[in-house]
Amino acid sequence: MTHKIIGQAKTCIYVCLLLLLVACNKKEDKNKYKSINNSAKKIENLYINYLTNTINNLDSIDGKSITEQKKYYVLARKNFKLLEPILAYSNKGNYKSLNAPNIPIIKEDINDVKVINPIGFQVIEEALYDENLDTMALNHALHVTRDRLKLIKKNPLLNLKNYHIIWLLRDQLVRIGTTGITGFDSPVLNQSLLESSYTYQTIIDILQFNEANFTSKELLNTFITLVKKAQKDLQYDFDAFDRFEFIKNHIHPQLETLVNIQKDWNVKFPFEMALSNDLTSLFSKETINQDYFTDHLSDTTQIQKKRALGKELFNDKSLSKDYSMACATCHVKDLAFTDGRKTFDNRQTRNTPTVTYSAYQKAFFMDGRAGSLEGQILGVVKNHNEFNISMDSIINRLMKNEKYKEKITTLYSNKRVDFNIRHAISSYIRTLNTFNSKFDRNIRGEENTLTAQEKLGFNLFTGKALCATCHFAPVFNGTVPPYFNDTELEFIGVPATTDTINPKISPDLGRYNLFKTEERKHFFKTPTVRNIAKTAPYMHNGVYNTLEEVMEFYNKGGGTGLGIENKYQTLPFDNLQLSEAEIQAIIAFMKTLTDDNNI
Repeated sequence: MTHKIIGQAKTCIYVCLLLLLVACNKKEDKNKYKSINNSAKKIENLYINYLTNTINNLDSIDGKSITEQKKYYVLARKNFKLLEPILAYSNKGNYKSLNAPNIPIIKEDINDVKVINPIGFQVIEEALYDENLDTMALNHALHVTRDRLKLIKKNPLLNLKNYHIIWLLRDQLVRIGTTGITGFDSPVLNQSLLESSYTYQTIIDILQFNEANFTSKELLNTFITLVKKAQKDLQYDFDAFDRFEFIKNHIHPQLETLVNIQKDWNVKFPFEMALSNDLTSLFSKETINQDYFTDHLSDTTQIQKKRALGKELFNDKSLSKDYSMACATCHVKDLAFTDGRKTFDNRQTRNTPTVTYSAYQKAFFMDGRAGSLEGQILGVVKNHNEFNISMDSIINRLMKNEKYKEKITTLYSNKRVDFNIRHAISSYIRTLNTFNSKFDRNIRGEENTLTAQEKLGFNLFTGKALCATCHFAPVFNGTVPPYFNDTELEFIGVPATTDTINPKISPDLGRYNLFKTEERKHFFKTPTVRNIAKTAPYMHNGVYNTLEEVMEFYNKGGGTGLGIENKYQTLPFDNLQLSEAEIQAIIAFMKTLTDDNNI
């Protein structure tokens, strides 16, 4: 009996302890979620506060003297930049519109073409600081921008989870390092360094709101210390700022610490975005997820063998009608997969571009008419001046070859032979990017071999010369970080010849040929400058044979500087006012982007 009572008592105690434990766990869980909810709410309140301040300062511009208008604009711009990390993540489309350059926005597809007048801060800035102030244009830009912000404010719910916050922070760090410090969105005031400092403050605020997520408070303090050091170094003259050291000594350590933070928070990401979830450097093969640029890389079974097959096909002349041309005929490995000619032959009107780093694009061909590498290959196959054959004919040839037949049928489980051939070639092309140049190794801290001239060249390229406002790091092409969902086309006014006395624009209308959009005449995709030392001649028509000629063209102000007038030219200034020494430094830097590898 006594044993029975003791047993019942023990059971009662166990039950009580279990209930207490459950209650504690519930309390702990409740507090945990409460802290997360509080964090999200604080971020939302910060978001609304900056939105409100931005709107109010834009409202205050109306009816004021020009001095007062500029003062309120600067305040509005400051609050917009403080807002940027949250807005750019939570409302990408509106952020892009509000921060767009002052050129028409063109949306083209087979069924419709829309030409949208730009809005936002760059439009306001250029109107407000124009010597011949157009009051009506300024007021229109102000009202449309303000109304868009008010509309955004009506639906502020963010519902940010921990992995959203990490993505948001990573996006902003990359944005600072690739566009923020380059002058990309401060064309007149040239305040990009100061504005990058503002965005850092929002990063600090967001992390402090999430203090409860940290098991290591030291990690939080470390990150904040890194950010404050970066803010201090951003207090510098735009032209003299050392962007190389800033990225190496600030952005990269911040990215590394952010990875440690996500580990500390035990963050689980549901999928990969354009930027790697474990990104620690802006300049490595792991920086960008190549899968993001195509829907076809999900087929990764036996991918190494598929790439090997693709390399064989890339070099096989049997893919062309008369057996005279392979992909490698025009894309020669030793010339960084170009051909060294102005145009390949007299039937071609455009220079052969490199296919290195072409994987990191959202548009292909110089006019952007293809949406994937697989689509570009189809264009080459059908082109009467290139392969001049049908895919059906290529299939027949390859399937009669027992070696190819076996590989195609065993490597691919589906019956889409047409696509599988193109996928294999594309898979090989997607390997032609190593991020292993002298520049890459130096900025990653693996070696210290850059000369003072080469480092100056990078700082000019990403600063005073404004090259990086079109050729975005890390690929140095027109695909815009940190989301990499748009490959830009530009009008720079490339001439038909090197005649500077009577210059005439190249007759190639570029993008215009696709949709006949007047505002897209002479627009071409911004190519990579990686491996540029091997890819002469330059421009879409091969008009320039040397990098010195290219730099002279840009230094003069592109087509406008030569006397070729066009209101849609997208270069930011009439001329760059670069000295000969500065030009040579930029060229020296570009030569450090040559890959050291045996692709």
